[in-house]
Amino acid sequence: MSLRYCVLGLLTGLFLFACENSGTNGSSSNKPKARGSLGEILLVIDSAKYAGPVGDALKEVFEASIPGIIRDESMFYTRKVDPRKLTRILKMANNMVYVTTFDDQKPGSRNINSQFTPESIDMSRSDSTLFMLRNNDEFAIGQEVLYLFGQNEEELIRNLKSNKTQLQNLFINRERERLAKALFNRKSGEASTKSQEKFGITLNLPASYQLAMEEENFLWFRQPTPRTDKPDISLFFYQTDYTDEAQLFPENIIKFRNEITKTRIFGDPAKKESYIVTERLEPPVFKNTQIDGKYTVEMRGAWKTNNLSMGGSFLSYTIVDEEQGKIFYVEGFVYYPNEAHRSSLREIETILNATSFEKNAEEN
Repeated sequence: MSLRYCVLGLLTGLFLFACENSGTNGSSSNKPKARGSLGEILLVIDSAKYAGPVGDALKEVFEASIPGIIRDESMFYTRKVDPRKLTRILKMANNMVYVTTFDDQKPGSRNINSQFTPESIDMSRSDSTLFMLRNNDEFAIGQEVLYLFGQNEEELIRNLKSNKTQLQNLFINRERERLAKALFNRKSGEASTKSQEKFGITLNLPASYQLAMEEENFLWFRQPTPRTDKPDISLFFYQTDYTDEAQLFPENIIKFRNEITKTRIFGDPAKKESYIVTERLEPPVFKNTQIDGKYTVEMRGAWKTNNLSMGGSFLSYTIVDEEQGKIFYVEGFVYYPNEAHRSSLREIETILNATSFEKNAEEN
């Protein structure tokens, strides 16, 4: 594996030698700041190539549907541009992905291929698993530029399919880091204090979130908005004893969630039949992960009120703290009728993943 990364590093060096404006060789002092919407990716690819099988493979990676929600929304918003039409303004995009194959003689692909040295092309030819190069701040500060390539379309498509999750996570993590800088510019002192007193953990919430309800093992914060063109986002946190691994089974997590919300969260507090339940028409999606080093089960799905008056999307994490013998259920849900939920879910994901446990905080 170490040899693999050495080869990749050498290939990167050979490649950057051919670039006039690389982030490594050029001065960054005169570069503009990268810009673009959250979750936006600019695909730089020959138009004819994008219209074929490579374009289909790229859509499977970057336009894959967000799991667990009823409305079909893509993981990223992609814009396509032919390299011959790449302007100075477009080069300031936060996320850029160049795509080419070295056997392609179409004008757009030749334009991209000219940025590779003959040595780097030969090196990629000798190792078909070398298909990706990253170059930060190539044209603008704070920019991620990714080059995806292959000797031919078959090789490139094969690598795109086998590395789909890796490519998605690269931009998901990057966007989370970018969003965190904006969200945590001003933190909620109340959320931090309440969570430390009640749970022994630290909740990092933006100052815009206000405490909506507090009980012995429960906190609910909400970012209310009087405007219909803005999402209504809620975050709630619940603690219980960890007694059995069966508590982490998907069906039991759904049941646990419904028990928490049934007596606490309502579409209309005056109507007790409007309590929130988990939508089963589109079953929730689960995966194992970690938050602050703790074993965690992620759940993504849709919610609705029991009387069917409201609905939306949610993202939750069931976190196991074996040292304390506790389970923490943390969730964010969004109400934003007839609008995209992608940005709201990314915000929820960023906030909840910033949860830290007392012991870890002391060690740091």
